Amino acid sequence: MIIARGLDEIDLARTQLAIAGRSVAYVPTMGALHAGHRSLMALAHEYGNAVIVSIFVNPLQFGPDEDYARYPRQMEADLEICRDAGVDVVFTPSVSDLYPAGRQVSVNAGALGSILEGASRPNHFDGVLTVVSKFFNIVRPDVAIFGKKDAQQLACIRRMVTDLNWPVRIVGAPIVREPDGLAVSSRNRYLTQAERTSALALSQAMLAASQQKTPSAALHAARQMIAAEPGVQVDYLSVVQPGSLADVAADYTGPALILVAAQVGTTRLIDNADLVFTPIVTPEHSVAEDQAPTPAVV
Repeated sequence: MIIARGLDEIDLARTQLAIAGRSVAYVPTMGALHAGHRSLMALAHEYGNAVIVSIFVNPLQFGPDEDYARYPRQMEADLEICRDAGVDVVFTPSVSDLYPAGRQVSVNAGALGSILEGASRPNHFDGVLTVVSKFFNIVRPDVAIFGKKDAQQLACIRRMVTDLNWPVRIVGAPIVREPDGLAVSSRNRYLTQAERTSALALSQAMLAASQQKTPSAALHAARQMIAAEPGVQVDYLSVVQPGSLADVAADYTGPALILVAAQVGTTRLIDNADLVFTPIVTPEHSVAEDQAPTPAVV
């Protein structure tokens, strides 16, 4: 495994892969790697015959009162996880590599980045898209793998790739959960044991919502589940259309997402689940009746 610690080193490693005719699947991370990241690396091997992972805690996506300074950093352990996962190249740039003095240009996430998570964390998705666009320039991947747990991030990245004509295929990887259902996250290590128990209300709410037949019922079931756990303070809980993340109407049918963000102790956690709402057929208006022949008029 090659460890590229600067721009010259990653450029050389990427050029060598290109000369060898190897397609590149790329996994961007902020380190503190866990089972969710391992699943992304495993999926990357299915999409490319060379895998590049970046490890970089991006200051642009943290607000002034967020956890940039205390975000877990464990480089040696992360590199060992990458070796075990068969990663070909790990890119570990410095802040100055990516953000030179006098930097002025950033990517704006637009309206999609200003709602939900973006409403609570202004400019967060601008920071995400700026660093991802820089990594796309540097790594030049054929495919990039992102986790579906960060659903709004994934939607913003797909929008950027479409709007800016990036020649990169974006693949969303399923959420990885602990045996008790908690979505795996680097921030879970901040939780005390009591807070971790409280945090289970989020995944339980997602499960309850997925068993409902209408958007309003899904929201009600999720709210009830979270309300039963006083240690969880909800920021937002919404049922939205995939892609646009626009709120769905009460009578909406089709695929949807339920998204939640909440504070558990001092830790902000997010989760989501896929939903599908189908038209409700009542006894008064059944499919069989629709297909029955019209009686003759006599």
